[in-house]
Amino acid sequence: MGVTSELSAFCANIRLEKLPPEVVNRARFLVLDLVGNIVRARHDAESTDSFVNTVRAMGMANGNYGVFGDSARYTPAGAAFLNGALAHSLDFDDTHAAGSLHPGAPVIPAALAAGEMVGASGADVLAGIIAGYEVTCRVALALPAGEHYDRGFHPTATCGAFGAAAAAARVFGLDAEGVAGAMGAVLSQAAGSLQFLANGAWTKRSQVGWAAVNGLMAATLVREGFKGASEALEGKHGFMRAYAPNPTPERAVQDLGVVFELMNTAVKPYPSCRYGHAGIDAALALRAANDLRPEEITAVRLGLPKSGMLLVGAPAEKKANPQNVVDGQFSGPFVVSAALATGAMGWDSYKLLNDPTIRSLLPKVTSAFDPEIEAEFPANMSGRLTIEARGQVFTQKVVVPKGEPSNFLTENELKAKFRGLTDAVLGEERAARLADAVLGIDRSNDISGLARLAVAATPARMAGE
Repeated sequence: MGVTSELSAFCANIRLEKLPPEVVNRARFLVLDLVGNIVRARHDAESTDSFVNTVRAMGMANGNYGVFGDSARYTPAGAAFLNGALAHSLDFDDTHAAGSLHPGAPVIPAALAAGEMVGASGADVLAGIIAGYEVTCRVALALPAGEHYDRGFHPTATCGAFGAAAAAARVFGLDAEGVAGAMGAVLSQAAGSLQFLANGAWTKRSQVGWAAVNGLMAATLVREGFKGASEALEGKHGFMRAYAPNPTPERAVQDLGVVFELMNTAVKPYPSCRYGHAGIDAALALRAANDLRPEEITAVRLGLPKSGMLLVGAPAEKKANPQNVVDGQFSGPFVVSAALATGAMGWDSYKLLNDPTIRSLLPKVTSAFDPEIEAEFPANMSGRLTIEARGQVFTQKVVVPKGEPSNFLTENELKAKFRGLTDAVLGEERAARLADAVLGIDRSNDISGLARLAVAATPARMAGE
């Protein structure tokens, strides 16, 4: 059996009652985390107006499908696109370190839209989500992700399209051949470029939304009798050989059904690129332990792995002078400076892009490749922070940042993050009801009403309205 066929059979046969309980429970947590991101981004992200207005202009707002945080209703494609793009708009969504991607953003919106299309139970939707996570992460591991990155691809969008297709196919109840066909169909739509790093472009967000749509479209095509390409992943002109120079296709099915990559997925405590989180953890810890004040700091060094340098460390001049939210999210110097200056790094920290105290710290923060930190990768997105202040040197190495699988957020911490994102939009009572519904998703007979819970009784003005 080929890699695509083996993965597809696994996805088609997933049943919640046959999975380890910890996998099912973690999947619920990951859905909760993503929904919180969508709700706040629908209200707060600067790119949302353009997304919503475009969807309306293209006739994708004339349906009955839900977007979290939005009272309007959309077509299936419109809902999948907006939920996917919004999920990734804050850069606060889950991460898979070894795959260097965010699996939830393309997968969960595709599964939810597919579930609404067929009136699926919450159990089937959650099974599809678990399938999508495994496909997304395992495809990235087989490339491997670093070589895929070196070619300029954005694996959340490229690998995520396959995960979205698998998720939607499983929700539709397609058999193994049907899941493989959906992957064969989405092969032609797998796209995503890192060029957004050049100018803080919003394409990082939109291409994830399109991955969700393309996966949903591919699964729908096959459901309607369409024939997709065979060996979509491992074939001569398949994804792995076309998108990376030295793939190991068999890695995608290694320990399949025994090791769940979903369990190796982290949740972010900070809304920025995951490569900067070890530095934030260290900055907050050193600031608190030594009562460091910004004016006392003379120099800061952030030690990163190679992949981290690519995304948050270089070019140094650009990272030291972020001009917009995306720049800030991918600036090691900014997130560390914000943490040192304020004792926090949250979504509202981006309102401080031009804060004088943070601006005074930015030139003092340098990023550098650290061989010892590189040795921890890809198992961990580690970092080391060294601060010179008061004529002393303070240093801290963080091997496992907060939120990583082995240092995962507790249920209370996850709910606190969710409330921090949603209370301001929905109000405390509705946000709490939404959280309960999401955490009980697998007990729902029909998930169609889930997004309706994510609308405030008297909502504040939202982007796009």
